[in-house]
Amino acid sequence: MDAIICSPHRRGRLPGLLPGRNVFGAFRQRGGQPRVTSIMHVITGLGMGGAENTLLQTAVGLEQRGHAQRVFSLAGPGVVSELLEQAGVSVINLGVRSMITAPAALSALINSIRRDSPAIVQGWMYHGNVAATLASMLARPGKPRRLIWNLRASNMDSIRYGRIMRWNARLSRCAHTIVVNSQAGASFHRNIGFSEKRMRVIANGIDTMRFRPDGRAREVFRFEHGMASDARIVLWIARVDPMKDHASFLAAMARLPKLQGILVGAGTETLALPPNVRALGFCRDLAKIYAAADIIVSSSAFGEGFPNVIVEGMSAGLVPVGTDVGDLRAIVGTDGEVVPPRDVDALTQAIARVAAHDADSLRALGARARQRVVANFGLSAMVDAYEHLYTQGALSGIAKKPNNELDLEAA
Repeated sequence: MDAIICSPHRRGRLPGLLPGRNVFGAFRQRGGQPRVTSIMHVITGLGMGGAENTLLQTAVGLEQRGHAQRVFSLAGPGVVSELLEQAGVSVINLGVRSMITAPAALSALINSIRRDSPAIVQGWMYHGNVAATLASMLARPGKPRRLIWNLRASNMDSIRYGRIMRWNARLSRCAHTIVVNSQAGASFHRNIGFSEKRMRVIANGIDTMRFRPDGRAREVFRFEHGMASDARIVLWIARVDPMKDHASFLAAMARLPKLQGILVGAGTETLALPPNVRALGFCRDLAKIYAAADIIVSSSAFGEGFPNVIVEGMSAGLVPVGTDVGDLRAIVGTDGEVVPPRDVDALTQAIARVAAHDADSLRALGARARQRVVANFGLSAMVDAYEHLYTQGALSGIAKKPNNELDLEAA
C-alpha cells in the first residue's frame, strides 16, 4: 500500500468557514463541574440507520454524563440530526453533494478542530473516517487530541464499496483506536488490510425500556391496521438496499400465506408485494410496530455487522429469524433461528417453525430472547464502553473485551 503520513501536527492551509466561537468551551461546565472531555463526531449522514442511531445514543448518553459533544454530518440534515438537537447536542450539517463541495466541508472541519481543540475526533463509517482523518492531519498543532474511527459493517460488497474501503485501509494506521461493533466486522476489515492492533470491539447498545413488550400498543396498532389479534405477524425493518435482500424475505412470505408480513423502511412502499405483506415505508415510532409483531426477521445477504433490528425486536419480546451475516448467530444464540443468506427455502422453513408455536409458547420464546438482550446489549453498557475509551486514552487490542461485547466462543 502507498505510504501515508499520519502526523496530526501537519499544518493545513485551507481557509476556515465557521465563525470563531469555541463551542466546546462554551459548554465546558455544568453545575460547576468540569467536563471530562470534548468529542467531535464526523459521520457520513444522519438519516435513520444503525450507525446513525448508535451515534445518537452514544452522543446523548455522554452529553448527559458531562462530556461535550458536537456532530458534523457530511451529507446534511436528517431525522437523527433533529433528535440530537432536541437532546441538546450541537449538529453542523455540511451538505456535501459531490466532490465539488467536499473541499469546503473539509475546511469547515479543519477550522472547527483549530478553534475548539476537541480532545477526540471520531469518524463514523467509511466516508466519515476519511474526512475526520484528513481534517485532523491538516489542522495545526494545538491541544493533544486522539483520532478514533468507527466501523459498522462486515463482508461488504467490494464492487460497490471497494474504493472507499481501500482508502480506509491505507489510512487506518493513522487512527489511535478503531472501534468495530462486531467480531465479524473486525475479522473482515483485518483481512482487507486494516490495522489490527488498533481495533477494539464495542457492541451496539439497545434501549431496552423503549423496546419492550407492550400489550396496549399491540392492540392499538393491530386495530388501526385491520389485523386480527391472533394473527401471526412477521416484521422486517430495513431500507431498500441490495444488502438487505428484501427479495428473499418477500419470496419466503409468499410461500406462507397464513402469516402476515410488515415491511418498514425507506423505499419499501415501492416494492412489489405478495398479498399477505404490507409496506409502511419510513416510520419514526418503531417501538409500537415492534410491539405489534410476533417474529422479527433479518434477511440481509451481506454487510451487516451488528443487526440492530434483530436486537431491538428481541428486546421487544419478538422471536428472531435471521441470516448468518455478521455477528447475528452469536447475538441470537439458541433463542431464535439462524439460516444461510440468500436461501429462500431455509428462511421459509425457519419462519414457519417459529410461527407454528401456540401463543403462550411464542410469548415464552420472546421473553427469553428479551432476557438475552437485557443481559448482553443494554444501552448503558455501550455508553460505559465509549466513555472508558474516550477518557482512558489507552490503545486496546481486539482481544480485550469491553463489558457489553458478547463472547462468541461462549454464545
